[in-house]
Formats: sequence, structure tokens, C-alpha cells
Amino acid sequence: MIDALRRFIPWTLLFGVFTAWAQPYPNKPVRILVPFVAGGTSDIVARAVAQKLNEAGYVTLVENRPGANGSVAAEALVKSPPDGYTIMVGSIGTFAINMGLYKNPRYDVMRDLDAITVAVSTPNVLITPPQFPANNLKEFIEYARKNPGKVSYGSSGSGSSDHLSAEMFKIQTQSFGVHIPYRGGAAAQTDIMAGNIEASFQNFGTVVPYIRAGKMKALAVTSKNRMPQLPQVPTMIESGLADFDVTSWQAFAAPKGTPKDIIAKLHADMAKGLRAADLTQRFNAQGFDIVANTPAEASAFFKQEIDRWSAVVKQSGATVD
Repeated sequence: MIDALRRFIPWTLLFGVFTAWAQPYPNKPVRILVPFVAGGTSDIVARAVAQKLNEAGYVTLVENRPGANGSVAAEALVKSPPDGYTIMVGSIGTFAINMGLYKNPRYDVMRDLDAITVAVSTPNVLITPPQFPANNLKEFIEYARKNPGKVSYGSSGSGSSDHLSAEMFKIQTQSFGVHIPYRGGAAAQTDIMAGNIEASFQNFGTVVPYIRAGKMKALAVTSKNRMPQLPQVPTMIESGLADFDVTSWQAFAAPKGTPKDIIAKLHADMAKGLRAADLTQRFNAQGFDIVANTPAEASAFFKQEIDRWSAVVKQSGATVD
């Protein structure tokens, strides 16, 4: 075969072809799909990890593909070659909630994707504009009950963890109002600060700076314990809502069938980057916990979360409308 190729292809070009074949992964840019708009949690995690991969010798391209709570990007990932050059960072909504929320999802997490790692986790926090009349959870519930249908609550998309947090809240308090889904958390946060919506459950890690700056008000966090970054903000549980424990998370995955050695390398390099002192300190300061678990652990976690949130969706009657 080489003799046949030699008659038609110059040796310099042929050498280049065989050299490219022989180069170890990665030998071209790795595209990281982000299912939401720039500025949200998925985008923050994607760009932080991309920087660490670049430091490890990769060339990464971060591409935002918002829509349908991550389904648009996930479908693009599923259709990509399983060669390690297209991967995705996604949220609890993309990797778990969508499986119960959509009657006919355009992808199946366990069938179509190979988990790489769960990168970080963070609770949600109930926020309002600074001028909102309620200053704690009890006052908020009273206000929502006295003004039925007048409280608009934004989310980063139908089926997101912040949307389902609101649905759980509605079930437990028999209150709340009109759901307004956005194409990512950053857009909802902007409207909170502008006073265009009354409330939102947002990922704690993305809103800490705004809360500290007084641009939004935090009423309660969804973690079991208070967060050290904002120790004055109580939990939903201590505010009277028993068992209200919700943690959002971000994970990386590749198309099903990606070679195991490539998955292993991606995991090793991502975990090393996530556990680097500078990135760990940065994430912890914002309210993120580093997870960086193994592909097998991440896959098992996906299944566990799919089962949990499918039950919540069914109980709440949440829809993608």
C-alpha cells in the first residue's frame, strides 16, 4: 500500500500524514460544548477547566450552544465522532432532570454518553431584588400567599435545578407564582438585579459576588448547612422547610464509544486542573465544592440523579412550557 501511495503522493505529504496518525491524543483542538449562555455556571466551569487543559498541552475551544435546558448541545454532542475532540460540560438539568422532564428527549444520557467526571457542586440560593419587601423566608412565603400569581420567579431554563428547586418550594409552601424560564442563569440574574422579576433560585457559586455587593438579596440556601462564604444566610431547612436539600452540579461527558484511554486521559488532566490550588481556592471562595470523581463514579451518579429527579418532576407536574 505504501508503494502505491508513493506513486501518487509526495514523500513530504505522506510523511506528514503518517506523523499525524502517530501523534498521541490530543493532536488537534478539543471543542467543549456549553449548553447555556455565557456567564452561567456551566460556562464558568467550562472556561476554568479549558484554561487548565491548555496549560496541560491541549488547545481548547469553548462553544456556547444554549437551548432546551441543554438538549441542543447534548444532541450535537451525541452526533459528534466519539474521538475525544468534542466533549460537553453540562448541568444537573442536562445530565439528569431532562431524562424525566421530556416525554421524548432527543438524547439518552446513559445510552448515548460516556461520563468523564463530575467537576463541581454547589447549592442553590433563593434571591430577590434588593428592594423586595421580604427580608427572610417567612416573610417571602407570606408575601407570595397574599399576592397569588403576582410573584414571578426566573430560572436558567425549564427543568434546571433552580426551576425544580422552585417547584419543590411551591409544593412545600403552597405558594409562589409565575415561572419565567431564561436561556441560562446569567440572564435571570440580570433581571433580578434590574427588578424585572421578583425571585429566583440560582446556583450559589454564580451569585455570591452580587449578593456581597448588595445587588441582590439572599433569603436562604438549599444546602444542609450554611455556606461559609455567606454565613449570615440561613438554610431552607432551618427556615422551616424540612428535607429541602438541593445541590446543583456540573459534569463533563463525551459521545458514547469514546476510547477508554482518551476518557481516562481527559479525566486525569481535568481532575489535576480542578484540584490545582489556584482553581480550588477560586471555586471554594465562590461556593463550589470540587468533586473530580472517576468516570465510573460519575456514571453511577448520573443514574442516581436521573432516578431522583424523575420522581420530583412527576410529583411536581413540572413541564417544559
